[in-house]
Amino acid sequence: MLKVYGIKNCDSVRKALKYFKTHDIPYEFIDFKQTPVLRNKIDEWLQQTDITTLFNTKGTTYRTLKLKDIGLNEKEKADWLVKENMLIKRPIIEYNGKVIVGYNEAYYRENLS
Repeated sequence: MLKVYGIKNCDSVRKALKYFKTHDIPYEFIDFKQTPVLRNKIDEWLQQTDITTLFNTKGTTYRTLKLKDIGLNEKEKADWLVKENMLIKRPIIEYNGKVIVGYNEAYYRENLS
């Protein structure tokens, strides 16, 4: 079964969940706001993807915190992901030991359906 991490009001998360429902793909949804993602989980994801893929530089939280002005290194970015889960690019999907970051319908169609 898929594990989908994100927040309910994120457009990309909603599109992913709609895709899974439409294609009868069972999933478990983990809401960052109700169940914060801890360091061990972020480190686990970073074993399969890089910080640039996981760290959301396009969201409101990134702009509000003015993190662009700080010039964070990779470790500092990972630390921020733990402190502020809204900086994690969404959705994060765990499936068969793999991590899929972001909404990608073509990938879902080829690998999940």
